Amino acid sequence: MSGGPTRVDPHVKVLDERVVERARESGIDTLVYAPHFTRLPEIRERAERFSTDEVTVVPAREVFTGDWGNRRHLLAVGLDDPVPDFITFEAALAEFERQDAAVIVPHPAFMNVSLTRAEVGAYRDRVDAVETYNAKLFDHQNDRGRRIAEAFDIPGFGSSYAHLRGTVGAAWTEFEDDVRGEEALVVALQGGAARSVVKRTDPATRLRRLVEFTHLGYENSWGKLDRLLLSGMEATHPRHIAYDGRFDDVTVY
Repeated sequence: MSGGPTRVDPHVKVLDERVVERARESGIDTLVYAPHFTRLPEIRERAERFSTDEVTVVPAREVFTGDWGNRRHLLAVGLDDPVPDFITFEAALAEFERQDAAVIVPHPAFMNVSLTRAEVGAYRDRVDAVETYNAKLFDHQNDRGRRIAEAFDIPGFGSSYAHLRGTVGAAWTEFEDDVRGEEALVVALQGGAARSVVKRTDPATRLRRLVEFTHLGYENSWGKLDRLLLSGMEATHPRHIAYDGRFDDVTVY
């Protein structure tokens, strides 16, 4: 690859014109868009719609593996076929491998939604990167992620993990080479391409990070309870008609 460094935010949950403009103003070249409970075709359509000459939006899926009380999140970049939530961890990994997607670990060892240190170690040969800086988390939580990546010699990455527009630009991963576009990013992640994690530490960014963390309480309580219990079957439920029964034997619900 050639063409100079590329700033990538490998994990955002929001996407519209304002998000893309904020990324452009921050010098970010690529946003990886991976909203919760949204099927891949819709994610891909939105990514194409909001990509510009200056900011490429890459579609991805953060898949909830396991059941609600013991779920493990995996972020897959480079999927061609949809993969549902709430299937077994092994089934998700097998599907990612079948599609030759890059697999990265968001917010390791965070609450009950992440791979533990032991799990990262056990699956070190099947994941391509571990998040070492997440703008939504506190410093001690990010330090834990960094130590996990270092312990198992797995490349790191940093992201804004933006659920709110204002957090875009708080952090990114800067690759030394040109990795613009989905295919190039997948190759870079799978190949352990040279990179560094960049974060902003100004007072305004610190305030946005605190607002994001507060928003996390809603996201993991009433927000998801409403979606799961009151809104009917999610589009990414493995028994949804869209998956045509392909995952019925590995669903946890």
